[in-house]
Amino acid sequence: MWDVLWHGATLATLSDETEFGLIEDGAIAIQGSGIAWVGRRDALGSEPWRLAHSVHDAGGRVITPGLIDPHTHVVHAGERWREFVWKMSRGTGSRPPPGQTGLMWTVRQTREADEAGLLEQSLSRARALLAEGVTTLESKTGYGLDLETELKMARVSRALGRHLPLTVVSTFLGAHAVAPEYAGRPDDYVGFLCREVLPALAGQGLVDAVDVFCDERGFSHEQVRRLYRAAEPFGLARHMHADQYAAFGAGRLAAAQGAQAAAHLEHADALTASAMARAGTVAVLLPGANWTLRMAALPPVELFRRHGVPMALATNCNPGSSPSTTPSAIMNLACHLFGLTAPEALAGFTRCAAQALGMQAERGTLEVGKQADLAIWDVSHPAELPAQIGGGRCAAVIRAGRLVHVNAVPRRPPEPWPEACGEPFPEVINNGGHS
Repeated sequence: MWDVLWHGATLATLSDETEFGLIEDGAIAIQGSGIAWVGRRDALGSEPWRLAHSVHDAGGRVITPGLIDPHTHVVHAGERWREFVWKMSRGTGSRPPPGQTGLMWTVRQTREADEAGLLEQSLSRARALLAEGVTTLESKTGYGLDLETELKMARVSRALGRHLPLTVVSTFLGAHAVAPEYAGRPDDYVGFLCREVLPALAGQGLVDAVDVFCDERGFSHEQVRRLYRAAEPFGLARHMHADQYAAFGAGRLAAAQGAQAAAHLEHADALTASAMARAGTVAVLLPGANWTLRMAALPPVELFRRHGVPMALATNCNPGSSPSTTPSAIMNLACHLFGLTAPEALAGFTRCAAQALGMQAERGTLEVGKQADLAIWDVSHPAELPAQIGGGRCAAVIRAGRLVHVNAVPRRPPEPWPEACGEPFPEVINNGGHS
């Protein structure tokens, strides 16, 4: 007998290349923390109440894999709304004081924040992502650019996974920009990262991956290679911010260096798409930043399709170019700006996002043997998620088989759902019989 059985659901399994991997009138069983059975309800072979200790009727709702946000800067202090107000005034409004705009303003605020305060701010953003169906996210450093603050940010990333029912992948992004103390000396700064910062974070088990901003405005190919070589003894996965502002060959470098994922890619070309396909490097598309920065260049989606490069999506949650905690809005932008289809957009936050983090064997699709991370949506078809500009359609979240989050009362059922996570749903049927 299974632990939990959901039935009466539209399942978007994302398990193959068909449209959403859709199973109408589906059922999904959970045993422990894993998925034990997936299929149509009429293939169960018995009445649902006979098959599991707890049985739930989804009432026609959509169940997808728990969303995966594979590229975020969720750990930072302060926001940059004053900068936004000034920019939107087209120069007619009050300009923020000198030094209080841009990435370095966030660096300053993050350096000055105490660890408890930084955790509190970051938890607020992570909770918002959880409420929108996210069960796994990646969290980068990169707003410290010094030893003390990078350590603090990585500790907070680890703490997010202890305080919330989320799987958090912690990534070192010391090479986000050159620290102000090393202005004009990028080689010296990379040396500092390789000698002191990276070994400290990795040595304390605070990071799982290393990332670097490789672009005409960022770090050179040789500086990237130095950082990756320094990370090699620690077994860290490789990520890259690549070709955002210029055709810099960064995506090809990411592929040549065996990177799991390369993000942005507005200026990638056919050679890059081919190299990424051969290497298995996932393209992580970030439409929030593309929209906010009003970029004319777009990622070469058709080239990625032609060469078979998986396309993940991410909120890129950060205070400047993508202050978003709403994956469904990012899906919508990806469809409108980049030309993704609705199934591609949902796959971008599930199956392909799992690939971007090297987690495809354990999550990203609804398949037997994978972790039971599920998002239950108050919609009748998964295409409604990218079709909506806003969020708020996630009814509940299950992580590793446990109900961990319930949002406001949905359309169905009419009775209120439990306020506290872990309480049985109103329509639960216990093994003693059905009511």
